[in-house]
Amino acid sequence: MGSAPSKAPEFTQLPDLAARTLGGSVVWATDESFAEKENLIRPTAPGFSPATFGHKGQVYDGWETRRRREPGQDEAIVRLGVPGVIHGVVVDTAFFKGNYPPEISVEATTVAGYPSADELSTDSTWETVVPRAAVRGDSPNLFAVSNEGRFTHVKLTMYPDGGVARLRVHGYGRPDPEFLRAGPVDLAALENGAYVTGCSNWFYSSPHNLLMPGYARVMGDGWETARRRFAPGEWESSNDWVEIHLAGEGELRVLELDTTCFLFNAPGAATVQGLSHGEWVDVLPRVTLQPDTRHRFRVHDAPKVTDLRLDIFPDGGLSRFRAWGTLTAAGLAALAESR
Repeated sequence: MGSAPSKAPEFTQLPDLAARTLGGSVVWATDESFAEKENLIRPTAPGFSPATFGHKGQVYDGWETRRRREPGQDEAIVRLGVPGVIHGVVVDTAFFKGNYPPEISVEATTVAGYPSADELSTDSTWETVVPRAAVRGDSPNLFAVSNEGRFTHVKLTMYPDGGVARLRVHGYGRPDPEFLRAGPVDLAALENGAYVTGCSNWFYSSPHNLLMPGYARVMGDGWETARRRFAPGEWESSNDWVEIHLAGEGELRVLELDTTCFLFNAPGAATVQGLSHGEWVDVLPRVTLQPDTRHRFRVHDAPKVTDLRLDIFPDGGLSRFRAWGTLTAAGLAALAESR
């Protein structure tokens, strides 16, 4: 993956499929007496302000249930923003020190369409992806997942009650191929199954942000590298890059390189190459980039490609990268086989 900012397990470098910024939603919970369930999937790190009391007690940035006085457990169901294969789960109990759950489990299910919360809680068949396990308070509790199934929802269970600040569900998107048959789509979108396979540097923010839906609101919503230092005359000898596996083999029509929010740290230039039959070929020749600008470029006579490599010169940040095109028959067939 290249230079990453931490030594956490590899699965934590994958996108959070449950994130609100990807369209995730906490659709149901048994209880949220002290703190609302929606906090579980907020994209920001948990925060805490001591001695900040509301009418229900200390305000927590997480999901917190009342103290149980009878047998049972508390549960919350999250609809993933992007259905996919789960490689790991983080149950973060940050700032929950005397009120965290002693144990948790995580289950997952696949449901077609848009079921109601009642249907999910009563009619779905759930598979265990994280067996019941002890957790620590005020800590990120990390659990690797080996199940290769495609899931649309996850259920977090606390035994018996307590509080969890964040639930992260890391993995790869696996969309319904039916929606990719309709016409041109963004082949580089996380929601369409694309993902980052390599990156030279992500000191400030993750390259997965490039593939997120919507537009960036701040620099932190994009991908930004550390500053490169050069000897005189060596500006062209080193640069940052990111490689992306597309939703499937496709034919490109339009590329979008968006530097929105990057005012004084946008790259000076960029190129794009595509992987075609095992060889990298030019898709977009070197172009000059402007700060805080959505750049759109037509692609002419490009071969069918499965991956793209974006090189920026020499360093800096972009908010989004789009690759509009159509899937080939081979690309659609591969997606159908992976479901």
